[in-house]
Amino acid sequence: MNRYQILIEYDGTDFIGWQIQKKGNSIQGIVQKTISKILKEKITVIGSGRTDSGVHAIEQSAHFDCKKKITNISSFLNSLNYFLNKKLITILNIKKKQNKFHARHSAKIRSYLYIIYNRESPLSLNKNRGWYLKKKLDINLLKKGVRKLIGNHDFSTFRSSNCGAKNPIRTIKDIKIIKSKNKIKIRIRSKSFLKQQVRSMIGCLKYLAERKWNLKDFEKVFKSKKRSLCAPPAPACGLYLEKVIY
Repeated sequence: MNRYQILIEYDGTDFIGWQIQKKGNSIQGIVQKTISKILKEKITVIGSGRTDSGVHAIEQSAHFDCKKKITNISSFLNSLNYFLNKKLITILNIKKKQNKFHARHSAKIRSYLYIIYNRESPLSLNKNRGWYLKKKLDINLLKKGVRKLIGNHDFSTFRSSNCGAKNPIRTIKDIKIIKSKNKIKIRIRSKSFLKQQVRSMIGCLKYLAERKWNLKDFEKVFKSKKRSLCAPPAPACGLYLEKVIY
């Protein structure tokens, strides 16, 4: 068998998420079906992780195995994108890999980017590409809040009630905030995340930056390990799987 890694860009607005489900269009399902059609064999595509409905990817990573070696990578890439790009999915690159490579299990760092548009006027060009917040956010409070999240912690407060992970302990490597005019980018890096962890953290940080909570309130909610105290999760439209590092 031959193993290939693919890097995928997509707009998640009209999808049920990455993972194949009983109903609805998934990124995984459409990519898998298209590769199977071109290679004329049943293909299973394994992603680096799931992205929820409405979440985008700048560079999702996945792999698949096939019986025959792909002799013309460029032609194969063009054929894939001919079918996929109509659905706002693009294969950025294809790489031949050793069979020990695994898109999910071999990953060392996953980088997510959350984009907030903090301005008076609503969005037109970037609608469904970021979280529009009219009320002015306190960037200094935002920075103080993210510092509390960095490191090895129990993130039970921020995990979805139907999260299947056995352990709520995760290590956030770093969080960076980049502000340019009315656009705020929050980049979060970790080896792995709990279900809805990033969006839940952003939702709580928003309460802090809007001064609905003070820093002690934010810490208290975080350390409570109680999902019921978490602020509403940030919307999926602002979240991007930015990069997976191996």
